[in-house]
Amino acid sequence: MTHDLVLRGGRVIDPSQGIDAVMDVAFDGGHVAALGQGLSGTEVIDAAGRIVTPGLIDLHTHVYWGGTSLGVDPLILARGGCTTLVDTGSAGPGNYAGFLEHVIRPSPVRIIAYLNISFAGIYGFSKRIMVGESGDLRLMAPVDAVEVTRANRDTIAGIKVRVGMHASQNSGTIPLDIARQVADEVGVPMMVHIDTPPPTLEEVLIRMRPGDVLTHCFRPFPNTPATPEGGVLPAVLEARKRGVIFDIGHGMGSFSFKTARTMLANGFMPDCISSDVHALCIEGPAFDLLTTLSKFICLGMPLGDVIRTATENPARALKRGDLGTFRKGAAGDASILTLETGRFDHVDSTGEHLEGKKRLTAQGVIIRGAVFAA
Repeated sequence: MTHDLVLRGGRVIDPSQGIDAVMDVAFDGGHVAALGQGLSGTEVIDAAGRIVTPGLIDLHTHVYWGGTSLGVDPLILARGGCTTLVDTGSAGPGNYAGFLEHVIRPSPVRIIAYLNISFAGIYGFSKRIMVGESGDLRLMAPVDAVEVTRANRDTIAGIKVRVGMHASQNSGTIPLDIARQVADEVGVPMMVHIDTPPPTLEEVLIRMRPGDVLTHCFRPFPNTPATPEGGVLPAVLEARKRGVIFDIGHGMGSFSFKTARTMLANGFMPDCISSDVHALCIEGPAFDLLTTLSKFICLGMPLGDVIRTATENPARALKRGDLGTFRKGAAGDASILTLETGRFDHVDSTGEHLEGKKRLTAQGVIIRGAVFAA
């Protein structure tokens, strides 16, 4: 049988199926058709010496490009190895229609959103102006958020809320409590941003339910998940046991090597690794998803586990069984990567540097069964 497209001879890493082997991946009609040896295709790409994974999913991005000051061009992130971008709260119910019409629908790369509980989304985020949208409770829009989410279930995965002194000033847990009501009413999960108190990490976690995502989960002090003694906060352990999903969300100020070392030393790996790439961190310290993944390889996480955090696990968080896997019939997405060896300087959000010997780089992506070129 001749397939539409075959990626030949790459090291296929698909944690969803426990696969790490040299083989071919075939696509037909925009979907995964087969895995195996000696597959033939109308178009064949030589992937020998490369790593081939299910299309990488960046669970935390900001790609309302031109509609918000923090948005970046989604095509830049696709060229960086991603096939699915999850925009986390750039738009709220008041401007989601514009995001959908002008960015999501025209984009060749898949974009899924968490809708901000704030009516205007993240509207005041730049080098000169920083206004936390959750700090003005007049902008909380539960009725509108329910209506917009129900009308756009094909593109909205959940509700985003940002709490902490920077995002919500003195509002404490009130925005989170409102988001909780909306998420429960519509039957979708929340993604919760946490920065410095108030509220405390414990106050946030107690309000989260199975399937909710805590982003910025390895943030530095304060509101770090690690204890001063080098352990993990009991509230964090309890939340994981309860089914809360822990996502990195690197960003401008939300990832610490110190925290990561402590958490990994305690056997607490992140469920999802995401970049939180936006206009203020795309040139550092986050850069992109592959740079963020590379940092965890340099911290000692096994490659297969790192790939899982950007394929199978975010797909599960999104409740999208068609993504993050090479199972037959799944979305025809793939990322073609190289694991480079050398001396690479990595930096976290606190300014700490780490020299690593490995780095993932993008060599190409397949989106809906076709080579992405832009």
